[in-house]
Formats: sequence, structure tokens, C-alpha cells
Amino acid sequence: MDRWNTMYQEKLRTPQEIALEFKSGDICLSNGQITEPVGMLDALAQRAQAEDLRDLRHYLLLPMREQRYMAAEMAPHIRHISHFVSGFDREAIWEGRADYLPSHYSQVPVLWREVLEGPDVFYCTVAPMDKHGYFSCGTAADLSEIRKKAKKLLLEVNPTMPRTLGSQIHITEVTALMENDTPITTVPAAPISQNDTLIGGMIAQEIPDGATLQLGIGGIPNAVAQALTGKKDLGVHSEMFCDSIAQLTLAGVITNDRKNIHRGKTVVTFTFGTRETYDFLDDNPAVEFLPVDYVNDPRVIAQNDNVISINSCMEVDLFGQVCSETIGPKNFSGAGGQVDFIRGASASKGGKSFLAFQSSAKKGTISKIKPMLTPGSCVTTTRSDVDYLVTEYGMVRLKGLTCSQRAKALISIAHPNFREELTREAKNMHLIV
Repeated sequence: MDRWNTMYQEKLRTPQEIALEFKSGDICLSNGQITEPVGMLDALAQRAQAEDLRDLRHYLLLPMREQRYMAAEMAPHIRHISHFVSGFDREAIWEGRADYLPSHYSQVPVLWREVLEGPDVFYCTVAPMDKHGYFSCGTAADLSEIRKKAKKLLLEVNPTMPRTLGSQIHITEVTALMENDTPITTVPAAPISQNDTLIGGMIAQEIPDGATLQLGIGGIPNAVAQALTGKKDLGVHSEMFCDSIAQLTLAGVITNDRKNIHRGKTVVTFTFGTRETYDFLDDNPAVEFLPVDYVNDPRVIAQNDNVISINSCMEVDLFGQVCSETIGPKNFSGAGGQVDFIRGASASKGGKSFLAFQSSAKKGTISKIKPMLTPGSCVTTTRSDVDYLVTEYGMVRLKGLTCSQRAKALISIAHPNFREELTREAKNMHLIV
């Protein structure tokens, strides 16, 4: 222990000192979401502006808070590149000051190993070092293995980061580290609307005892979770650990006892949520945080039986094509792990995937089921991959349906105000007679 503490002190820097580890043109990568090293990046932004460092590139998946480095005046110094767009980098991307790199979530580490140059620096926020010299990757282990390819490994140690199990970094790997006790970002639980409850209830009816779940964040997944309280021996193999998973585990609904792999363990790659969820995860041996190229690999997902994948989308056309990333040509979100889990569930014995969404937007004035996707929209999930689609007006299964049958099925779950128009357009497109 004394050896590791000595090494820790030797590598400990102030934020200003650690900012000196960077140079113009560096390619930098962080683990995702709230493991972004916010104190380090603030110090780097100050130095970059003061000393006119140029063309540093910062790659992150889903920023979760406002950061100085993304301000308009920082554009010549640090360019943000997102693996998954959020409300904190959307405007910068739309204005061309930042960029989006599309990829299935499972393939992001593959890009870094086989396609992309770098990284020069891997950095992230971690939980404090244990007596064996290990730092926990905390709320995100998604890209953690790419640190082994980086020239420098820089850590921001935060005591409010939960110590999760499954992915650790040893002090001997670390180039330098700093400390920051600013509380990590928390995200309140999403409210559940009446339509969410309707949708959640329909999906819950399709989930058998012993199923393995993939749940995300939002009102619909929370509504599904509420409707699962009578189920038994559910398991979790999911990219995200959401608040609902903690609640269902404490209620005895999630046991992971019937999984074929990682039996007895909830397996995820990241989380963000309430402080109560972080406290549940802290030093919890029943939950493992593992790299995303393993967790989201459809071949791994499919090893469990009865995999149930639940995701959302932005719009669907009458061919069954799904857009979950853009509003027209504007990047709004990301591909994430939607296709990873849809394909994993499809290959799982007894597996099912659900894409759930409200039938309309802007107080019922816009249908989310359209004759064709909005011009410029990107197809996230192809029509050949889609299984179940669910709105507050019903559930349909597109697998096994002809083009004509698909169009009719989709119109049946559209908002009633748009069904006549959709039927007319389907006829004009020769989808139905």
C-alpha cells in the first residue's frame, strides 16, 4: 500500500500542471458521459487560450454538462467531436464548431483500434484509488480499454464518483493525475406521462419471467419498469444502468439467476442518474461495468435467452425505416447501441426488440409516423431489422409482414388525426391499394 501511495503522490499534479501535458494537435479521448474530466478540461481550456494552443481534438460520447472548452471563442484551440450528440454539444455541431462521428456504440472502440489515429491522450474521471493501487472507472467503462493505445493516461480523481466493479486502471499505468471534489453530474428521473404508462404496459405484457433486459433512460423505460413489479427472476445485460434497474433489483424482481452468461450479475457499460443510483452502485459486487465492444456485441448479447431490447426513436416511415439520430439533416442524437441490441435480441432464443415512441409531436401537430422520413434524415435502424413498434395507440410486429402489410400496421398505431392522410399517401406510393 505504501508503494502505491508513494507512486500516487509522485504523479499528483495541480490542474494547471496537468494542463502542461498537452500540446497543439493532440488527439484526446475520454470515457463517456459524466466521466469526462471536467476540471482537467477547464484547466486545459485556460492554457490553450492563454498560450494559443491549436487544433486539439477532444472526443467524447454524450457530454452531460456545460464546459468552457466548447465556447465559440475556443473553436481554434479545442475541437469537440461527439460519438453521441446531446443538448450540450448540439448547437456547436449545428454551427460547425464541433462535429459528430456516427457509429454503432459497439464499434466505437473498434474505430479507435483499427481506423482512427491516436489517441495521444486518454483521460477520464475515476473513483479514488483502493489499497491495491486500482482506480475504478466509475460511471463509464465504455472506452476504457483504448487507454492502452494512448501515449499518455491522465486521470481526474473524484471522491463523489462511485466505485463500480469490472473495469479498473492501475496506478502504474498512469502518466499523471489530479484531484477534483466537484460533485459529479446527477440526472433526475424522467417523469412518466399517461402515454408512457400505456406504452410501458403493452411492452411489459410481452416480457416473460426470466427475460434479460436492455433498458434506457426516459419516461417509457421507467413506465416499463413500473409495470414489471410482478415479474420474477429478470436479468440485465444493457448498455446503460438506469434508475429503474436499481429499483427493480431492490424489489427482488431483477435477480439475474436465469442468465446464461454472467449469471447473478447485472452487466452494463455506463450510467447516469440520481445520487441514490450512484450510491446503490458503489462497491456493489452484483453489477459489472465492462467495455462497450463487449457489452454491446450482438454475439455476446444473443448468448442470453429471451433478450428484451427497449429503445426509442424520432420518426418511422411507412416502409418501416427508423430514424433515431437526426431531425432532417441536423444531428440531434446518435446511433448509440440501438442496432446492437436489436440485432442481439433478434439472435437470442426467444428474444424481442421494441421501438417505442409517442405517435405525435408538438402537441399533436406532427405525426412521427410519416409516408417517408423527413428529407435529410438518416436511417438508424433498417426496415429489415425492426421487430416491434409501439405507440400509445397500439403495438405492431413488422417482422414477417409484406410492404403493404407493414404500411397498414403502421397506420393503425399512428395518431388518429393523421391516419387518413397516411392512407392516402400510402396509396400514392403504391404501398397499399
